Amino acid sequence: MNNGWIFFTWHPLALRILLSTFCLYSCKQPKQDASSSNYVSLVENDSVTRLDVFMDGEYFTSYLYADTLLRKPVLFPLHTASKVRITRGYPFASNRGERIDHPHHYGLWFNHGDVNGIDFWNSSAARRKDDPRFGRINHVKFLKVESGATGALGVQKEWRSSTNGLILIERTQYVFSGDENRRLITHTSTLSAPEGDVLFEDSKEGMFAMRVRRELEIPSGDSTILLSDDLKPSESAVVDKRNVSGHYRNSNGLEGYPDVWGKRAKWMRLSGLINADSISICIFDHPDNPNHPPHWMARDYGLYGVNSLGSSLYTDGKEQFNFKLKKGDSVTFKHQVVIVNGTYPAPAEIESWYREFEGSF
Repeated sequence: MNNGWIFFTWHPLALRILLSTFCLYSCKQPKQDASSSNYVSLVENDSVTRLDVFMDGEYFTSYLYADTLLRKPVLFPLHTASKVRITRGYPFASNRGERIDHPHHYGLWFNHGDVNGIDFWNSSAARRKDDPRFGRINHVKFLKVESGATGALGVQKEWRSSTNGLILIERTQYVFSGDENRRLITHTSTLSAPEGDVLFEDSKEGMFAMRVRRELEIPSGDSTILLSDDLKPSESAVVDKRNVSGHYRNSNGLEGYPDVWGKRAKWMRLSGLINADSISICIFDHPDNPNHPPHWMARDYGLYGVNSLGSSLYTDGKEQFNFKLKKGDSVTFKHQVVIVNGTYPAPAEIESWYREFEGSF
């Protein structure tokens, strides 16, 4: 069958990542400090180029960094405190009923669609590796791996062109924390231009984003290809809104799709129901970030992101934001993800969390 969809011939490394990810759903990491609730444990697994994150003994997520396969390091998959997966499994651990569009959307990532003319956003294993349009982001080394009441993961990455030219050096810190019904990821990335000027061309495709599971998409009457019980794509596009319950609200009080798409806001909440559990995902953009408050790449099909470096398409050309780093300069982006289960937090409560995030730097 060929409906224009791309399927993968898996590299052995991909199968190892897939099998080990499945194993994590049934494995627990022993608590390392019985006196500390929500102790965060970071466990390296070099054999599958993966670092696992556990909170209070329960699996939370993994930092995956197989350069040639992933084309960018990601956190995948992500879970709530109640152990509910919130990210789409495709293309690494597909699930029944999932969409199979956009094979470059997986987990939680950070990149941009036009950096010195190179597209990092759309780059994936499904793309021709020799296509000069697409770059890749390589994990270089761990700078910090620290377990404790909060977990801290520091990494260095390189943004490279298809000819291996070095464009950017990225130094990112992930801080993992939480409580009884929340999981938090504070993500701070500093991008440096080591070898020449770097232009981030205005693009709708960026920058800090995730792809959520089917239940958190927005109900739509549009037809799409979905995976069946045997994980094969449906023979034709179908309309199926069963269990699809996502709903957007931003910090300015705008609700629903497409109303929130492309609008400026300092935070966004995506809420929905998964197996009778009320789930909310809040993403915060720090006031220090360029072009704040940013536009939001919040789509009905499960793409949920904040774009600090794009304005033109979102404003019908009325605004434009081209950001340039001169050789030797750097810029820092600060974001936070708050994953909540068991309740839909009210805007006032989210605003208080945002103020805590704002004041934490």
